[in-house]
Amino acid sequence: MPYVNIKVTGGAEAPTTEQKAELIQGVTDLLVRVLGKNPATTVVVIDEVPMENWGIGGAAVACRRQQRC
Repeated sequence: MPYVNIKVTGGAEAPTTEQKAELIQGVTDLLVRVLGKNPATTVVVIDEVPMENWGIGGAAVACRRQQRC
């Protein structure tokens, strides 16, 4: 049973319900095509992480985008 966890930024940049559905279907299709996995047992989870909980290079992404860091 494949388990795929996708993490995306939440808030204003969060994907729409339609985009999430497309991600889930696309990842499932990819696992079927490349690895021959059963789509009925393929699990895809999308986690939305608030921008203040993302960091790159020692600084929060939200801070870096506002060029305050």
